[in-house]
Amino acid sequence: MWKTSTSNRGSYQKVGYAGRSDDRNILRALSSQLLTFFTLKTLLIYFPCYPEQCPHSLYVTSLSIVLQLTTSSQRLVRFLAKDGRTYYGDAILPHGTTDIAKATQAKIIRGEIFGKHDVTDQVADIRKLLAPLAFEDVKTVRCLGLNYEQHAKESNMPIPKFPILFILTSSIAKKYKPITSLSGPTDPIPIHPLAQLGTGLDYECELVAIIGRPCSNVPESSALSHVLGYAIGNDVSHRDWQLKHGGGQWSLGKGFDAWAPYGPGIVSTSLIPDPQNLEISTRLNGETVQRSNTRDMIFGVAKTIAFLSQGTTLLPGDLIFTGTPQGVGMGRNPQVWLRDGDVVEVALEGVGVCRNRVEFTKGETKSML
Repeated sequence: MWKTSTSNRGSYQKVGYAGRSDDRNILRALSSQLLTFFTLKTLLIYFPCYPEQCPHSLYVTSLSIVLQLTTSSQRLVRFLAKDGRTYYGDAILPHGTTDIAKATQAKIIRGEIFGKHDVTDQVADIRKLLAPLAFEDVKTVRCLGLNYEQHAKESNMPIPKFPILFILTSSIAKKYKPITSLSGPTDPIPIHPLAQLGTGLDYECELVAIIGRPCSNVPESSALSHVLGYAIGNDVSHRDWQLKHGGGQWSLGKGFDAWAPYGPGIVSTSLIPDPQNLEISTRLNGETVQRSNTRDMIFGVAKTIAFLSQGTTLLPGDLIFTGTPQGVGMGRNPQVWLRDGDVVEVALEGVGVCRNRVEFTKGETKSML
C-alpha cells in the first residue's frame, strides 16, 4: 500500500511504501514454496524412485516435474558481478522485501535461459542489475495502447471493444519498439537532441509479460502457461513525435535508444499466478503521478496473449508491454513533461522498482549494440 500526501507540483501525490504489498507477496512466495514441497512429497509417494515400480512414461514425467520444480528460476536477473563478469542468476532477496532492485546477491544460472539450464549453488555479488534479457535473447517488443479503462478516459478515447492491430485510431493500438530501446532498471534515459525539440516527453509504467514457450492460436484459458514471468517497464514516449510528426506511426515517438527500461528482474508465474491484481505506479522525483491496479486492464494478460497468438507464433523472448494506467503527463491539467535531470521510478507489486534518470544529451547517443 502506498501512503500519500499532497504536493504543489501539478496534482502529484508524494509516496512512501507502507509494506502491505510486500507482506502479501511474501505470503505468496511462502505459499508457492509450500506447494512445491508438498508436490515433491506427493510425487515421491505416488511415483517412487524405482523405475520398475511404475510405468516408464509416468516415471519420466514425474522426474521431469521434480527437476523443473527444483531448478527453475524464481526471480531471474541479469547482472554485472563484482568479479567483472555478466551472469544470469536467481536473485536472493533480503528478508522482508519482494523488490528485486534490493538484491545484492544471486545464484548463478548455467545454460540457456530458454533452453536447458540450471540454477547452481554458486552465489555471486551483484554490482549492477542489467536489463533482464540480453539483446540476443529478445525476439520482439510488442506494446499495447489504451489498455486501461481510466487511461482511455483521460485520453478522451472510447473504451475499446475489440483488439484491432495497426489501426491506431480504434480499439487496441499495437505498436512496436525496437530492441535497442530496451535498457536496464537503473540506466539513464538518454534524450537525443531530436527528441529535445518541442514538448511532450512522457512516462508510462507498464506490466511487461515475457513469453517463455512458443505459442500459436492459444486459448485464453491456457495462455498464461506460456509466460516465463513478469517485469515492470517504462514506455518512454515523446507525444509530438508520436502524434504530430510521426504520420500516425507511434513508434517514431517511442523507439529512441534506451526508451524502454525494464526489470529489475523477471518474476516467475509461480510467484505471480494472477497478473491481474497487482499495484502499479510511477513516481516522478519522489512524487506519485500514476497509481492503479492491473485489474483495470481492458484486455488482461491472458486475453492479450490469446489474441496476439492468433495466426502469429509468439516465441520465447518476446516481450509484451501491456499498456499504461491513468496519470500520464499528457493527460494531466496542466500537462507535465519530463525534464533533464528528472528521476522516474516505475513499480510493480511483487516485482520491484526501476529507477531511471532523464539525461538530455548534447550529441549522438552511444550505440546500444
